[in-house]
Amino acid sequence: MDKELIINATENGVELALMEGGKLAELHHQETNSNFAVGDIFIGKIRKLMPGLNAAFVDIGHRKDAFLHYTDLGPKLRSLIKWSNGVINGSINTHRLDNFKYEDEIIKTGKIDQVLSKRWPLLIQILKEPISTKGPRLSCELTLPGRYMVISPFSDSVSVSKKIASSEERKRLHTLAESIKPKNFGLIIRTAAEGKKVQELHEELMHLIGKWEEVFKQLKGCTPPAKLLSELDKTGSVLRDLLSDSFGKIVVNNKELYADIKAYLQNISPDQVNIVQHYTGSKPVFEAFGVTKQVKASFGKTATMSSGAYLIIEKTEAMHVIDVNSGHKMTSGDVEQTILAVNLEAAEEIARQIRLRDIGGLIVIDFIDMKNLEHKRQLSKAMEDFMRKDRSQHTILPLSKFGLMQITRERARPEVVINTAEMCPTCSGTGNITPSILLTDDIERDLESIMQSRPKSPLILRTHPYVEAFLTRGFPSRRAKWSLKFNRWIKVLPDADFHLSEYRFFDGNEDEIRL
Repeated sequence: MDKELIINATENGVELALMEGGKLAELHHQETNSNFAVGDIFIGKIRKLMPGLNAAFVDIGHRKDAFLHYTDLGPKLRSLIKWSNGVINGSINTHRLDNFKYEDEIIKTGKIDQVLSKRWPLLIQILKEPISTKGPRLSCELTLPGRYMVISPFSDSVSVSKKIASSEERKRLHTLAESIKPKNFGLIIRTAAEGKKVQELHEELMHLIGKWEEVFKQLKGCTPPAKLLSELDKTGSVLRDLLSDSFGKIVVNNKELYADIKAYLQNISPDQVNIVQHYTGSKPVFEAFGVTKQVKASFGKTATMSSGAYLIIEKTEAMHVIDVNSGHKMTSGDVEQTILAVNLEAAEEIARQIRLRDIGGLIVIDFIDMKNLEHKRQLSKAMEDFMRKDRSQHTILPLSKFGLMQITRERARPEVVINTAEMCPTCSGTGNITPSILLTDDIERDLESIMQSRPKSPLILRTHPYVEAFLTRGFPSRRAKWSLKFNRWIKVLPDADFHLSEYRFFDGNEDEIRL
């Protein structure tokens, strides 16, 4: 399936849209001032122990203390604390663990106050970003991910992704991993490593060890709380985890980001550098590639499918509930086959919606009731197949006797929520409207004001496509009359995101002229 990555860089951050076969599959947003991302490594300070929850609250510099449960401490906790304290006080002066002596492992059924104490410094990693009223969730089992592998300090295990089908290839990769693994580092070989040579794996291993060395350098003499290592930005992490031969195009609208992505690809996949394109068109990049329209169609309470069937997606405090409705499809011949077809189409769309909205926790789906047991098995199998593209951990239960399917999905980030409802373009929600016949008069009045204050500056007018057509079509057009009147050409550009009566002026640098 052809994949495309459309990247929209703005002043506030970067938006990424992953397209699969022309359909919007994932939407990511990273704000420029974002301080916490899954995978970031911090040195924190234990603020409070909660024996009742068997957990601790840790200060990492967030307005809410981060949450660390006993089950996320990892068996090598004592070794981690010994190493980090040794680096901070200067008794350990190398990032290598070859000669590091392990401490005894903690037991799985222990208590938090038996292994941690208040105000201790602690080396931790962000497991989940802050969600709603909750602070970040933490783990002491550190991992440093690359494209082909993940390394784990204070571990000796080697494992290979089960998604690699060939047992011979898994055995080969396991042998290679054992041969290059540094002492006291664990290795997880990822699916992307299939068919790769030892040189490529070793080069990435050295890069990841370099990241661990950076943690060591930042930790020396550090005062908690402090960030020691940032995960890749959203663009880099998406490329690292998703890039494959099926990627046909990466489009970015920012020159600096375009250069950074090309340089990044040159390191991880030189043969794919040419798929990166710098978009310089007049339309917003998301609009030019159909992302804006799909966002408006995909978010909201109702999601309609091509057959006319539709989903109702609602969120409660405890779970998400999805109801499948057949629409007009139930009027055709064989009812059982029709129900199966609608449910299969709905399953594919539900899998896409879960990825797109990044829905986590418990999801309950009410499919249209089916009596045929074979049809129920087909639907369960199809749902598993559709969800295989999802990188988040998930569990799917078969249909219950009430026709309900339950899915649990890892929640690592806040759900993507986009309000697709638009304010009334004429009354702006007030119930009172300005006569639309006066719109062109308002634009012309603002034009006169700009001409007086900026007599020589290039000028761009952005407005709704209908208004743009009204201003630029015909002879002589309204724009042509303005050019004669003001002795200057005004560039008029359509923008589908604008309301019918909305318009804005920009200068030659695309900076908005505020009146």
